[in-house]
This record gives sequence, C-alpha cells and structure tokens, in this order.
Amino acid sequence: MVCAQSLLSASQGDWRPETAKEKISQIQLDLVNRFGAYPLDSFDKFALQTHLNSLAERYSQDRVKQARSYLKSIFDEAIEQEYLMKDPSRKLRIPKNLRPKDKQVLSWEQLWLILANAGRRDRLLLMLDMTEALRPSELFALRWRSFDDQNTLTLTETVYRRKLRSFGKTPGSLTKVHLPNGLADELLRWKMECKKASCENGSCTKPEHRKASSEEFIFPNADCGFMDADNYRFRVLKPLAESLGVPKLNFQVMRRTMATQAQKMGSVKDIQAHLRHSRPDTTANEYMQELPDSVQAMVGSVYAMLMKGGENQSSDDLPQKAANASTVTVPKLLKELVGTAGFEPTTSTV
Repeated sequence: MVCAQSLLSASQGDWRPETAKEKISQIQLDLVNRFGAYPLDSFDKFALQTHLNSLAERYSQDRVKQARSYLKSIFDEAIEQEYLMKDPSRKLRIPKNLRPKDKQVLSWEQLWLILANAGRRDRLLLMLDMTEALRPSELFALRWRSFDDQNTLTLTETVYRRKLRSFGKTPGSLTKVHLPNGLADELLRWKMECKKASCENGSCTKPEHRKASSEEFIFPNADCGFMDADNYRFRVLKPLAESLGVPKLNFQVMRRTMATQAQKMGSVKDIQAHLRHSRPDTTANEYMQELPDSVQAMVGSVYAMLMKGGENQSSDDLPQKAANASTVTVPKLLKELVGTAGFEPTTSTV
C-alpha cells in the first residue's frame, strides 16, 4: 500500500515516539497486512466495509474507528497524489456490531469496602488516586519533591512502559492539583514513615537515594524505583477486587467513577479541569455515566414541580377560554370542508 507508507511518513512528525510505535503497529496489523499487496485501483467500498465489519468482531470500538479513519486518510492521500480518481472509502460506515464500551463505575459502598480492606500503603495510594483521579502514569511517577508538605501536588513527569517522561498525555496534564486537608495530613505522615524506614531500618540499600530524599518516589518498588502500573494492577488490584466481590477494579474504572460520582458536586467544566481533559465532551461523553438513582430523583423532582403548579391554581385562576372549554370553537378539519358551499373539489380536464 504505497499511500499507507506516505501517510505514516507524513504523520510520524506529529507523533511522540511511543505513540508512533503503537499507531504504526496498528496500521500494519489491521490494514497493510490485509491489503498491502492489492493495487489501489482494485479497492471498492464493499471490500473495505467487509474488512471493517470483521475488525469489529475482534477489537474494541476505538480500534475499529481508528482503522476507518486511517483508511479514509490513506485514500484521501491517494487522490491527492493522483493515484486514484474516486475515493472508495468515502461512504464507509462505522460497523453496527461494535463491542459495547466498558462503562462500569463503582458505588460509594464499594469504594469504602476497597479502602477498608487495603493495606497501609495501598489504602493511601488508592485514596490519593480516587480523590485526585490521577492516571497511573502520573501516580507512580510522583516524587517527594512533588509534594509541598501542605495542600499541593505538582505533576512534573510521567512513567510509561518503564520509562520516565517529562510530558503528560495532554498539554494540561502536568500541573498542580489540590489536596484536601485530611489527605495532605495522611501523605505527610506517610512521608515521615518512609523517611524513618529508609534511614533507620536500612530498607533502601542505595546511599544516593538516602541523600536525595526529595527525589525518592512516593510509592517506590522494592528497589526504590517507580512501580510498574501493570504489575500493581495484577498483584494488588485484581486480587483485592476478587476477594471483595468487586466486578472490576483498575485505574480507568476509578477515574470514571470519580467523574460520575462527582456530578452533583461540581459542573462538567469543574470535573474536566480536575481530570485534566483537553475537551469537556471527553469528560461528559466518555467518563461521566448516568446514575440510576439520580435519574429517578430527577424524574421525581420534575413531577413534583408539575404537581406544585396544579395545587396552586384553581379553576378561577385559569384563562376564561380554558375554564369554559365548552365555549371553545373546535377547529374544522380539511376533510370536513370538502363538499360544503364555497369549497367544491374541481375536476381535472386533462
């Protein structure tokens, strides 16, 4: 696929190294491996649509939508370079058999149960993540210099695939976040415990780590480095969820839960700022889920307001025409006018 290579070359300059690897691998697997040997002028809408439908049976919604977007970009490039005159991808539809998205959120009771059964370190880590809705790449990159010992955490770096990065997922990801007083006090106590354990018990065998305490990670692994998110999910979150009967527990679920449960505590703009999303529609459409109890309460409130208006008004308060419905002239229907004087149907002379 000549234009696939052109697309990759043109786009790589806009992609970060890790993103480029993932996107190139996905384009290669989903498109080039399937269609790479076919001439551009041999494609038609049916073949492309059939392939998209087959992808929908195996992969997530996002991956299928990305494949469609890549196909349209490839053929747009083909027309731009005059390899083709017509675009076979122009009317490609998103398949109807897309896998449903995971929309699970946790209840307050489930959150309380998780925190009550977590160990000292894990309880603080989960409390911090649930409150601040941090991404795992941000959470595990936190160092003690990120904490001002009061009410502020400053996000300055992230960790992804066992590498530290000086940038975040979005331009506004790396910023300052507010800590409630109680959470700040707990974090300060944890700092004192970590410092005492490191200096007195010799749990950390690296002298340079003891000297540069501000550079130590808040939640380090056994070697005083940063923890791996996948490892933590497998060794801590999954067993904890299984033991408590929680269907699913991971960082994505916790961020979605925070966005959903905070609906009554702030506006969409507030929650967007807290989750540090680039666009409010990402917050509202992808993260904030409906709460059945809240929907029922809303419907009940609407009904109560309607009944309140009925209770406050008697028949004397209503407009005269509404109170005396018998005097209101019923509008005539068109069919009733046909055949009456002054409205006779005409007969065609053609």
